[in-house]
Amino acid sequence: MTTELDPSTIVVHAGRPERVPNAPVNESPVFSSTYVAGGDRGYGRFGNDAWTALEETLGQLEGGRALTFASGMAAAAAVIDLVPVGGRVVAPQHAYSGVVALLEQYAETGRLTVEHVDVADTEAVKQVLNGADMLWIESPTNPAMEVADIPALAEAGHTAGATVVVDNTFATPLLQQPIRLGADVVMHSATKFIAGHSDVILGAVITADDDLWSAIELRRRSLGAIPGPMEAWLALRGLRTLALRLERAQSNAAFLAERLLEHPRVSRVRYPGLPDDPGHDLAAAQMSGFGAILAFELGGEAEAAQKVCECTELWVHATSLGGVESMLERRRRWAIEVPTIPEDLIRLSVGIEHPADLWADLEQALKNAF
Repeated sequence: MTTELDPSTIVVHAGRPERVPNAPVNESPVFSSTYVAGGDRGYGRFGNDAWTALEETLGQLEGGRALTFASGMAAAAAVIDLVPVGGRVVAPQHAYSGVVALLEQYAETGRLTVEHVDVADTEAVKQVLNGADMLWIESPTNPAMEVADIPALAEAGHTAGATVVVDNTFATPLLQQPIRLGADVVMHSATKFIAGHSDVILGAVITADDDLWSAIELRRRSLGAIPGPMEAWLALRGLRTLALRLERAQSNAAFLAERLLEHPRVSRVRYPGLPDDPGHDLAAAQMSGFGAILAFELGGEAEAAQKVCECTELWVHATSLGGVESMLERRRRWAIEVPTIPEDLIRLSVGIEHPADLWADLEQALKNAF
C-alpha cells in the first residue's frame, strides 16, 4: 500500500510470511540450534525466523530496525555497553530500578560515571550534558510517572555528542515513537505490554542508525543474550492484540485516576492523563495517549499502602506490569528502589477487566487498610 498504515494495523499485519498458496498465516517458531551450511544464518545464536518476524514488526512500529533480547535488562545492558570505558551517562533519578542499579554497579567498578537528574526538568538536564556519552531517558518514568521533553532533550543530547536512548516500555510504540521524536535508540522490556500476557521475559532495542544496530547486534551475538524462539513467537502473538488491549487498559486507567483523585484517603494521583498533572501538556503533545500505568499516594501512610496491596481480590499483588490482568504494588517494598520514591506510593498496572470491578476492589482495599 502507498499510504502509511496506522500502528494498530501494523501490529496485526507486519512480520507475516509471504502470501503464497498454502503458506501459513503466522510465522512459526523454529526449534533448531544448528543450520545446514551454505546459507546466511550459520548458527542458532545468530538468527531465528520467530525473532525476525517480531523484529520486523517492532521496527515498523518504531521507525527503525529492531533486535530482540533474552530480557529487558539484557537489552538495556547491550545498549549501555556502547558507552566507552570511563564514559559518562546522564540518566533519570527515577527510572526502572534494575537499570538504575546496573548503572550504579558500573559506576562503582569504574566502568563509567553516571549523573542522575530530574528528567522532567529539561533545563536541568541540559546543564549536565556537557561531556556525556549517553543520555538515558524514560518517559513516563517508572514509577514516578514524570514526563520528559524527548524532542528537546534529544536535540540537546546530540549537541553535546551523546547517544540518546529512550526506554519506551510504559508508552509502547502505539502511544509514542521516540525515534521520530529525535532519539537514537529505543529500548523496551517486551515482557510487559508488547507480549502482554505475563508469560514471557523478553527485551527489544530499535534504532534507525545502521552503525548502532550493528554494534548492538554484535553485543547480542557475542554475549549470547538471545531470546528463545518460543518466547519470540509468544511475544509476537501478544503484540497482535496490543491496540485492543491498550485501548481498554488506558480507558480503565483514566477512569481509575479520576476515582482515586476524589478519594479522601488519597493525597496524590500521578497520571499524565489528568489535566492538572505536571506532565499533562507535554504528554499530550508527544504521545497519542496517556497509557495504562498510574501511581497514587496515601499521605505518607506506608503501612496502609502495603495493606491496600495485600487486601485486593481482583488486583494481583505483583511486581510486573503490562499484562491483561491488573497489578499493583508498593514500590518501596523493594530495597533497590530509590529513596526519593515515596514510601506510600502504589503503582498500578491497569488491565482489561471491567472498570467498575477494578474500582470496587480498590475501594474496599482502601477501606480495609485504614
